[in-house]
Amino acid sequence: MRHFMMDGFMGHGWSMGFGWIFWLILIALMVWIAVKLINPDRGACNESDRTALDILKERYAKGEITREEFKQLENDIRR
Repeated sequence: MRHFMMDGFMGHGWSMGFGWIFWLILIALMVWIAVKLINPDRGACNESDRTALDILKERYAKGEITREEFKQLENDIRR
């Protein structure tokens, strides 16, 4: 029985049968970590998702345009 436990289920047999699942999961985890490190805000809003009104509001909030300019441009955008 001891021979079976060492060489069969618990020994080399396990790693040959299901050990590849462990390595597959480990490699997938490493790839996921690498992707997150390279592009951490991938799930966040992309630049292309912003509307013209969003950009206009951002410019107004930064003080790049006056309230009057904001209102005029907002009217232009909404037409």
